[in-house]
Amino acid sequence: MGRRLPPLNALRAFEAAARHLSLSRAADELSVTPAAVSHQIRTLEDHLGVALFRRDGRSLLLTDAGQACLPGIREGFERLSSAIDEIDSLGMAGVLT
Repeated sequence: MGRRLPPLNALRAFEAAARHLSLSRAADELSVTPAAVSHQIRTLEDHLGVALFRRDGRSLLLTDAGQACLPGIREGFERLSSAIDEIDSLGMAGVLT
């Protein structure tokens, strides 16, 4: 990998805010404050060097960069979820010692 990945929490905050087009709804989903979601998105934007959202009055809209990266990020979280489901379906229990 040539580029260092951004923090996972920043990606989660972006994906939730982009799906809801709302910092408040994303915050509710993630059990954090809207300010925390905003901070994580700012961290991601700083890491990527592009704005991912823009405000239009009281509306939150994705920029072209936000629209471009959302499908891949959403797919990544879906794949992670599927991998965890696979582990659960194996019925393996116990702790590695």
